[in-house]
Amino acid sequence: MNPIIANIPNSITCLNILSGMISIICTLHGSDPFWGLKGYEWGYIFIGIAAVADFLDGFAARILHAYSDMGKELDSLCDLVSFGVAPAIAVYSCMSAAGLEWARWLALLIPVAGALRLARFNVDTRQTVNFIGLPIPANAIFWIGYTYIVYTSSTLLESTWVFAAIVLLESWLMISPLRLFSLKFKTWGWKGNQFRWLLILTAIVLVGCMGVAGLMWLIAVYVAYGVFDSGINRQ
Repeated sequence: MNPIIANIPNSITCLNILSGMISIICTLHGSDPFWGLKGYEWGYIFIGIAAVADFLDGFAARILHAYSDMGKELDSLCDLVSFGVAPAIAVYSCMSAAGLEWARWLALLIPVAGALRLARFNVDTRQTVNFIGLPIPANAIFWIGYTYIVYTSSTLLESTWVFAAIVLLESWLMISPLRLFSLKFKTWGWKGNQFRWLLILTAIVLVGCMGVAGLMWLIAVYVAYGVFDSGINRQ
């Protein structure tokens, strides 16, 4: 295969980590406004760009038949930065602004759990269709919604003990034995895909009604759907 074509997926993957790093830089500006948005909002946008790149590199690899062991490892390394480190910095910065002096350090658990999640994913042959543990991109989506709520409104989410409990739970979910469905469709019918379609409809409703804040609840619903789906499949 032409080496240029073979490296197209890896080049897209590199855009993933580049976007993740830019997200971190933007997040460090907190609520400082620039280019019409606040720093943390730009941070969210670049995590979103990283997610698009994360989808496109796999899509390109399938279209071009350019699979490689290096590409798989590179993808995980980039995901750790964009969906593990970047949201952890966003959480730390947000909790610092909320005055959570000691609890903010719990944000360090997010990339640690994410690294363990990705390492297990790379060697676990059971996760070719569905997931065991919360996928690290879903972790990033959750924290985008969570920090947005804290930045824009006064709620229990910025309570020290509530935050501590949630960050511990969210980190555990990434390394838990919980089985969760992926959004990979083998067929487009309702049977066997009911929870996938329900999740898509739920995403439209939550984000349409709540905006960015709805992303936090979306991941909570995803976990709940996953529990029900696993229960049905075991019967």
